[in-house]
Amino acid sequence: MIGSWQATVLDCPDPGQLATFYQNLFGMVRVDESDDWITIGDAADRPALAFQLVEDYTPPQWPGQEVPQQMHLDVLVADLDEAEAQVLAGGAVSLNAGTDTFRVYLDPAGHPFCLVAG
Repeated sequence: MIGSWQATVLDCPDPGQLATFYQNLFGMVRVDESDDWITIGDAADRPALAFQLVEDYTPPQWPGQEVPQQMHLDVLVADLDEAEAQVLAGGAVSLNAGTDTFRVYLDPAGHPFCLVAG
């Protein structure tokens, strides 16, 4: 195992509105909140749903693919460098993006995901 599931992140124009919708749908609580990011879940140490502000957001057109679904996985890892080596060996591509606490990649099919320092 390289890491553990931390969160599924949904892009949206209004994180507060969407977080409230899913809080009510699933009976979850807010475990993290800033102006452009809100995380909800059962508890702070459990996998969560997160809502990320995207300026000029365009909603997906499902089931068509003109505007595909917009979400990515965050994977909690103990060591970013070690996990990076493992995902690259498994076929991921680094986008050379992130900070000192997370890094962004594409899976072999081109879906974005992040490794997050735990």
